[in-house]
Amino acid sequence: MTSHRLHAFTDDALGNDDATALAERLRRGELSAEQATQAAIARLERVNPVLAGLALDTFRDARARARNQDFKGFFAGVPSLIKDNIDLRGLPTGHGSQAVNPAPARKTSVLAEQFLAQGFNMLGKTTLPAFGFTASTERQGAPATRNPWHTGYSAGGSSGGSAALVAAGAVPIAHGNDGGGSIRIPAACCGLVGLKSTRGRLVTQEAAKALPINIICDGVLTRTVRDTAHFFTEAEKYYRNRKLPLIGQVGGPGQTRLRIGVMLDSITGDATCPQTRAAVTETAEWLSDLGHHVEPARIDLPQRLADDFLLYWAMLAFLVSRFGKRVLSPAFDASQLDPLTRGLAIYYKQHFLQTPGMLFQLRQSRQRYARVFGDYDVMLTPVLAHTTPELGYLGADLPFETQLERLLRYTTFTPANNASGSPAMSLPLGQTSDGLPIGVQIAGRHGDERTLLELAFELEAARPFRCLADLAC
Repeated sequence: MTSHRLHAFTDDALGNDDATALAERLRRGELSAEQATQAAIARLERVNPVLAGLALDTFRDARARARNQDFKGFFAGVPSLIKDNIDLRGLPTGHGSQAVNPAPARKTSVLAEQFLAQGFNMLGKTTLPAFGFTASTERQGAPATRNPWHTGYSAGGSSGGSAALVAAGAVPIAHGNDGGGSIRIPAACCGLVGLKSTRGRLVTQEAAKALPINIICDGVLTRTVRDTAHFFTEAEKYYRNRKLPLIGQVGGPGQTRLRIGVMLDSITGDATCPQTRAAVTETAEWLSDLGHHVEPARIDLPQRLADDFLLYWAMLAFLVSRFGKRVLSPAFDASQLDPLTRGLAIYYKQHFLQTPGMLFQLRQSRQRYARVFGDYDVMLTPVLAHTTPELGYLGADLPFETQLERLLRYTTFTPANNASGSPAMSLPLGQTSDGLPIGVQIAGRHGDERTLLELAFELEAARPFRCLADLAC
């Protein structure tokens, strides 16, 4: 196991600092943006040939920005990365697919503007599976993105490139987005913190505004709770959704003892694997020892929600396949679509008459989900139904039926929060018998990221998260 680990932590300008510590050193003048940028580039050049987490780099421009000290914001000068499904002016957006053939973007997306306003120095764009439709960053015609805890295993998806490079220490923080678990899943696989926020918490991407239900939320992958907390505090200063409670500055554990419900098996009835169950059960015991009221519970959602979410997911694939030339690239070539995207598009065509009922049920999930929080402040669940698979288990070239069956059994917990629009957070609180991370999920009321962050701070203090920097490789 040890020989398969790979990280970039070393005694350079970045050291073992998280993004918050690095930003503070930059503010005090102990470190220049140029030094931080050069160190991060060197780290990326060391690990990326194996991890394959970069879709493209912007090293030359990043060095120029660092020389000019052209940064403002809390994270001014901190090196970071953005996922390759977000437009940055002058760069192609590949969406992880051979079918796209992108030209340079004409403008920077509103989400990227909000992200960059915090002062990050962008070093490149990170990998994702085709259109973010699966839970492992494995792509046709390109190397698989590897997990730095064991390079033979998946880094998760769809924000797998960001997760792999943050976990490996190449950068301390990176962008991700979550349309069915795509921040929380790679966070769970790579031992990171990943918060999927309430729908509407950040600015809405341009393409998402046209969707009947916006299931996609953006955020970050980090190694510490405070980095995630600072990101959302600063994002709120850029854009405040007045329909949601203010998160504000969360700097540590809360004082209120919470009512926490524990759900070990998903609404689909699929059993959770023993090692994942043990991680959630142990976390529940820690929370009880910390004085919280913890008991078994169940989220009030019908089993058919999984079928409705599948149909919505398939509808997105159908829209990509049918309108790719219009919305992605004039050079879009549907003949180059991967088996999963093609299969989902066909599935939608076979079931499209169910669309009105599906949309109704997904919209109703918000009210149904919210009812459980009359009795509980937080729900504790697994992130995934079983431990991180080896590469190839969700390989891009597998037949559609095989991929779909495996995906539906693996990702049974995360989509409920995308359908309902509620916040949920993956924390690295467990590990497998051979040392791979296991993520545990805490989920809360709509708009109540603050409680999740406070609880995450408390768990991090009680059970410090493992980091590759702390382990001999």
